[in-house]
Amino acid sequence: MVHMNRRYFLMTTTAAGATAARTALASASDRVRVACVGLRGQGGSHIRAYSGMQNVEIAALCDVDEREIAKRVKELETKGVKAPATHTDFRKLLEDKSIDAVSLATPNHWHTLQTIWACQAGKDVYVEKPVSHNVFESQQIVAAARKYNRIVQQGVNARSAVAIQEAAQKLREGVIGDLYMSRGLCFKWRDTIKRTPVEPVPAGVHYDLWLGPAPKREFTRNRFHYNWHWFWEYGNGDFGNQGIHEMDISRWLLGVRYPTKVSATGGHFMFDDDQETPNTLVTSYEFNEGGKKKMLVFEVRHWITNHEAGIGEKEGQGGGNTVGNTFFGSGGYMAVDGYSTYKTWLGRDQKPGPAASKGGSNWGNFIEVVRSRDRSKQNADVEEGAISATLMHLGNIAYRLGRTLTFDAQTMKCAGDEEANAMLTRQYREPFAVPEKV
Repeated sequence: MVHMNRRYFLMTTTAAGATAARTALASASDRVRVACVGLRGQGGSHIRAYSGMQNVEIAALCDVDEREIAKRVKELETKGVKAPATHTDFRKLLEDKSIDAVSLATPNHWHTLQTIWACQAGKDVYVEKPVSHNVFESQQIVAAARKYNRIVQQGVNARSAVAIQEAAQKLREGVIGDLYMSRGLCFKWRDTIKRTPVEPVPAGVHYDLWLGPAPKREFTRNRFHYNWHWFWEYGNGDFGNQGIHEMDISRWLLGVRYPTKVSATGGHFMFDDDQETPNTLVTSYEFNEGGKKKMLVFEVRHWITNHEAGIGEKEGQGGGNTVGNTFFGSGGYMAVDGYSTYKTWLGRDQKPGPAASKGGSNWGNFIEVVRSRDRSKQNADVEEGAISATLMHLGNIAYRLGRTLTFDAQTMKCAGDEEANAMLTRQYREPFAVPEKV
């Protein structure tokens, strides 16, 4: 396995002076220079968030598709924003010592390695969910953040939503009594991706850089923009796409970390297409922390469905997505709808209890902590994202192997199951290997 090459290790030492100077940005008036990496889809949300903040400069844009770079530069210029530097190779971007932070909206299989490289280069990192592509990477991304003393924020927006923070507090206070179970819901209408043939790489696309840690494959449309989510080499299915938002909320509010047992069943229903990941999946997790058992059930559904507990319901509208969580206790239940609303129903007669709807800015919280260096104010530390991603990965492994896993959080292994343990990591394509020692 190959570590980050010598050039970039040397770069981290030469950047040390600049990093030390940035360790405590003097005041809230100091300008934070951010590089946005991965510009399509969610990358646009990153750009909009930072471009709307005072004293935050989008200093650079990076994408392997030159067409996306040109599109975003034009959008910024239209808004009167100074044209940033542009890159197609993330490693070149890291050579700019004036950049304080990078904001990653790249495919899942790149998240951990790019974060590690950025930490080594003295940059703080906002990394989209899931923070890792496998369980090994969940450990390495946290190790890098701690070793290089970087602020690394996971991109799960609910962590900064005022109402969801309140919901977590209410559950800790016992609003629904003895909390014993959560249920994550990821019901999104996902049509077939059909089948796409091998074709030449489009002009302006740096495909080898897009593949990065993944095996060399011929180019197809389905293996590229967005539909990469449905291939194991790059994505983690809808469980690791939309579902990881709900998994993080479900685990956070339930108050658990690692499971003792994981089981899953599901499949790829209705469509005959290129998709490898399941479009319908039910996973179950058992926890025994402090001698107290809890359970978490998570369901992915891809087509026509009912709503649950009012989640996804809009007045005068039927159908649509059902994305959220339900929590069950001895004295009632709670529903979290999306990322910014919760409601409770109390007692056997299910009287309406506390409720709230108020969001927040996860990007804003990241910038606040980059300035202050006070991690106690950080809403979405990378370790929380790594734990939630690990649960998602274990669920996918249980599904792929078709059996229950017994997980040991002390060793971070599946007890007595070498086949499952082999799936906790992957073979990396040199020179894009996630290092065993960061």
